[in-house]
Amino acid sequence: MAIFIYGNLYYFMLFISMSFSKVRNAHKTENTEDYLELISEMHNLNGEARIVDIAKRLGIAQATANKTIKRLQNQGFVNKEPYRSLFLTLKGQKIASFSKKRHITVYNFLINLGLDPKTAEADSEGIEHHVSEKTLKKMERFNKKNK
Repeated sequence: MAIFIYGNLYYFMLFISMSFSKVRNAHKTENTEDYLELISEMHNLNGEARIVDIAKRLGIAQATANKTIKRLQNQGFVNKEPYRSLFLTLKGQKIASFSKKRHITVYNFLINLGLDPKTAEADSEGIEHHVSEKTLKKMERFNKKNK
């Protein structure tokens, strides 16, 4: 009996460890996705995305935004020329587009559950980065049925 309990505990701990690993990996990409989605949105609304505007929108120091943009440049997501606005590379555009689609799906799902728009927007910001592809597909189906 003790072996059975120990065995179940082992698998439970393994499951928990895998879950934490998934969350940690999602946190690693969360910041990147948010920046790319914001740059894309700013281009669509204003025709440009500047570091000063990104910092203001995120409520962070311009130096912090600049540091992140440099990292995004090094990863091949963003192009930036001196004294010009930021531009997403094709690689950055793909991630921004996927991230936006995922955000809209989660937002609409929460609206369809009966949440108010303000709460749905705030909650979808956090959930969108942690939802699995399987769950996202279920949300999309639910949204189609409940338009």
